[in-house]
Amino acid sequence: AAGLNLCTSGSATSCEECLLIHPKCAWCSKEDFSSTKSITSRCDFLQNLLANGCAGAIENPSSSISVVRNVPLSSKGSDQSHLDVTQITPQKVALSLRPGDRTSFRVQVRQVEDYPVDLYYLMDLSLSMNDDLDNIRSLGTKLAEEMRKLTSNFRLGFGSFVDKNISPFSYTAPRYQNNPCTGYKLFPNCVPSFGFRHLLSLTDKVDRFNEEVRKQKVSRNRDAPEGGFDAILQAAVCKEKIGWRKEASHLLVFTTDDVPHIALDGKLGGLVQPHDGQCHLNEANEYSASSQLDYPSLALLGEKLAENNIHLIFAVTRSHYMLYKNFTTLIPGTTVEILHKDSKNIIELIVKAYNSIRSKVELTVWDSPEDIGLTFTATCQDGLSYPGLRKCGDLKIGDTVSFEVAVEARSCPAEDASHSFTIKPAGFRDTLEVAVSYRCQCGCTGRAAPASAKCSGNGTYACGLCECEPGYLGARCECREGAMGELHHALCREAEGKPLCSGRGECSCNQCQCYESEFGNIYGPFCECDDFSCARYKGVLCSGHGECHCGECKCHAGYIGDNCNCSTETDSCVSSDGQMCSGRGACVCGRCQCTEPGAFGETCEKCPTCPGVCSTKRDCIECKLFNSGRLADNQTCQKHCKDEIITTVDVLETDDPNAILCAYPVNNCVMKFTYMELPSGKSNLTVLKEPACSSAPSAVTIVLAVIGSVVLIGIILLALWKLLVTIHDRREFDRFQSERSRARYEMASNPLYRKPISTHNVEFTFNKLNKSYNGTVD
Repeated sequence: AAGLNLCTSGSATSCEECLLIHPKCAWCSKEDFSSTKSITSRCDFLQNLLANGCAGAIENPSSSISVVRNVPLSSKGSDQSHLDVTQITPQKVALSLRPGDRTSFRVQVRQVEDYPVDLYYLMDLSLSMNDDLDNIRSLGTKLAEEMRKLTSNFRLGFGSFVDKNISPFSYTAPRYQNNPCTGYKLFPNCVPSFGFRHLLSLTDKVDRFNEEVRKQKVSRNRDAPEGGFDAILQAAVCKEKIGWRKEASHLLVFTTDDVPHIALDGKLGGLVQPHDGQCHLNEANEYSASSQLDYPSLALLGEKLAENNIHLIFAVTRSHYMLYKNFTTLIPGTTVEILHKDSKNIIELIVKAYNSIRSKVELTVWDSPEDIGLTFTATCQDGLSYPGLRKCGDLKIGDTVSFEVAVEARSCPAEDASHSFTIKPAGFRDTLEVAVSYRCQCGCTGRAAPASAKCSGNGTYACGLCECEPGYLGARCECREGAMGELHHALCREAEGKPLCSGRGECSCNQCQCYESEFGNIYGPFCECDDFSCARYKGVLCSGHGECHCGECKCHAGYIGDNCNCSTETDSCVSSDGQMCSGRGACVCGRCQCTEPGAFGETCEKCPTCPGVCSTKRDCIECKLFNSGRLADNQTCQKHCKDEIITTVDVLETDDPNAILCAYPVNNCVMKFTYMELPSGKSNLTVLKEPACSSAPSAVTIVLAVIGSVVLIGIILLALWKLLVTIHDRREFDRFQSERSRARYEMASNPLYRKPISTHNVEFTFNKLNKSYNGTVD
């Protein structure tokens, strides 16, 4: 079904209303074009109007652009009149915008070589900066030498600050008026506190800078924060006294070792009047409003620095680096560098910051109208386009970068007015002025004919239609309001017997004036149509894939059905293997209806019980783990196996009832894996790291087995022999014991037995100790 025509469905009743519907809509101003069509058919796409015979009478304005001034980019800055140096092109363009019709133009920016530089050195002269003052007494000469390596046209200026000379910021007691350091043993003498003092206007005589620095003495304030923001704002807005040149790059170096006071801090001293952003230097070049105005806000500082094309360089000690780094995100065109406590690295710091500033280009927009939309696309040195980016970095002096600026008017202004805005690289004096006019009026409107005969003399004829005067109605203003009659009523019926204006409008001068409805629009010659009485799907009119037109859903391309809920696309039904619904179902309304038992998934790709599933999983395992198989090509593997989660294990567990075990042969081995379908639609595959193989026994194993078998058999035979011998011996011993027990011998009757003891009698006599013995010796 054809999609809804945005132009004709917009119910435009005039050329100007038609132009606002869509930038592709055109209006036919031909007089007799609507004789057989409704008024809204005059507003249509250009090709439709041409096909319907409206050639030569079509209003279809489009956005356009014209370059008013386009001076080529300069290559160097100091070899010509500085006012002629051009760093941005074009310099002025004029846009004529039709609402919704985007147009674009290209801007080129170049940081030219040898561009003049004005550097104003703004120094904190509070007591803690005393050692820094000693180290910069010859700064002018050294700094000029380094900067002249970068530009042949360099000027230097000098100013200082402390803080507001009121309580509680400074010592205000009478004894401190002339010497705030009174009673301070470490540094007993110093000058009175002051807000800001301009000491040297920008000059190329650097010796004067050195002289002025040598004259300076430090002061002393009471609290830790300083009044540096007062000084920055005065140095930015007092252009004539500071001496900023229009044709030079402006650098403001701000050196301090402490935090600054900001807006609303002045209330502590009774200062409730916000800073007015004006210059308040008196004849002595001192800030005269220090005790009347509060400290400036960050927003005011950023505004004034940008207005005067000043690059602010914060040179601060390491302990306060992050605070000032955060300030740079709030104040465009600002950089921050770490200053040593004695300022010995100030020259290297300034040169580094200057090179950093010159290495980037960032576009800013000033005074952009609210109904204008801007989109930037940067093309930097690498030649690549970066949509949405208006900044390029890592540039060298002389590099050229370009930006495509797309401009679109969101609406028409309330009055026929023109606007302008400015595109400006941050810190540059060069600007691009963009003048904007709006194409909201049709050309045929300017040719309107009041009291035209085509309108029965009762209206103005313009763009093919009559705009009736009050009290008259009809396509040709032929009827008066309130005119009634059967003829007029008959023209308000769609057919005989049907209600007037389908019961949804009033008949006035042979025309139906349709009622308004809270549900949508009622339209048509007989109020027979509306845009809300169409079929719905899940409560959504035309399923959200079509537009309701006169009770019928006009489906968008790719959808069919009474309620446009059926997609004709089949891409979503094609599975990863290229089959429709994996060959297990049919594609109905852009969705697979699985017919194979057990199949599920968006493309019926999941089917644990289907034959051949293990084979499909095997292909994914081979290509993902081993880069082999029929899906070995990386892109093919990723496409077909995007839903497979593969995990390798040493031991495969098969006790999960939801997991299906698969196996396939690999080089006389078996690769085993299990898979399980997850609720997310993916498959979890668990695979053995190595195939399971049954290896043949080796010769050594066989020999050892034989030897072991022989030894084992020998041991068994020896044990049997030993057992048999033992049994036999026991039997013989038992027999011996039995026979012995049956024998009855008498020892005395044994003829062979001899008594082992023999007795002999011997007769002898001897005398010892007069005693006589007579005995027998055995």
